Amino acid sequence: MAKTSTTKKFTLSAASAAILSVMSLGAQADQTDIDFGGYVKLDMLVSDYADGLAPDSANIGRQQYIPSITPVDGNGDDLATDFHARQSRFFLTSKTQLDNGETLTGHIEMDFQLTPDGDERISNSYNPRLRQAFLKYGNWTFGQTWSNFQDLNILAESVDFIGITDGIIFNRQAQIRYTSGGFSASIENPETTVTPAGGGRIVSSDGFIPDVTFKYTGKADNLTWQASALLRQLAYDVTETGDDETTFGYGVSFGAKYTFGMDDIRASITTGYGLGRYLGLNTWNGAYIDSNGELEAIDSTGVSFAYRHFWTEKLRSNVVYSRGWADNDGELLALAGDMTEYTQRLAFNLMYSPASNLTFGAEISQANRETEANDDGDLNRLQLMAMYKF
Repeated sequence: MAKTSTTKKFTLSAASAAILSVMSLGAQADQTDIDFGGYVKLDMLVSDYADGLAPDSANIGRQQYIPSITPVDGNGDDLATDFHARQSRFFLTSKTQLDNGETLTGHIEMDFQLTPDGDERISNSYNPRLRQAFLKYGNWTFGQTWSNFQDLNILAESVDFIGITDGIIFNRQAQIRYTSGGFSASIENPETTVTPAGGGRIVSSDGFIPDVTFKYTGKADNLTWQASALLRQLAYDVTETGDDETTFGYGVSFGAKYTFGMDDIRASITTGYGLGRYLGLNTWNGAYIDSNGELEAIDSTGVSFAYRHFWTEKLRSNVVYSRGWADNDGELLALAGDMTEYTQRLAFNLMYSPASNLTFGAEISQANRETEANDDGDLNRLQLMAMYKF
């Protein structure tokens, strides 16, 4: 659930900033402000896996909705209940005024979601994971943060961790970004996911050329919009001889948010050739190995829609829908066998905030996944939450 957090601010002297090793980039720091914030969140989920067995309690699909793992073509219903506080988050941001007139910003953010260690038997202990770690100087951003290809403005208010997961770009990674006004461009960490003969996934570490993105954000009255583009090279050493096979990938995305009164509508569409891990939490790979041993990029598309209505200043509801699909061509199906054709999710929630930093929420949803062999499955879920922002 993407929410801006209330922060506690502390002002440090230049000496204290030096003790904390705040970088000066050759200029002296006059003053550093430290913001610390985050939230504590309890999630309570009741899940009905309508067409197969529920994954075990350590599976990431038991913490949040993951489109690619909805069971299909199974026997009977399987019900599961989960309580967890793993989405709870904290961050630290420093802002240093330099004597050259620039502001140096550093940010680090962590939570406990999706980490592999820990269990639900006794202590429910989980390792923290790095979400973001970056610095900003002038027009430049260096470090790990949201991909410049992604549109944060269209993220719906959801009890689920993301909500409109199936059809949107959702990606954080290390990058170098330049921003000027509404325009931004970046080079970002390359990583290719490949479908081999027989199906499955190979995560390639052979990428040499960084992914390149461009984005422009505009605003007109109550409408905020964003258009972005992605260029990438997909690479994998198919023969394991040190000679990589490569192919070109690209994508375009358009998103908009329209506000009227207290309500708003958010929508997006994304399509591309070789999007792979960028779309729908990597439901589809970026490329497959064809019959000649070469890489062929996979077409995929996603859409999302969300409408938020305020019943009162403290009570509001959201309707969210998202869908993603791929064009798995005949050769891919012949080589790799059955695979996901599309996934989609429809949800409705109620959010109540008795105070600005305290929210209770309830959400019902139905998600569906269908394969190219017309095997399908539903995931019906009731999710409750309590969240305190600090």
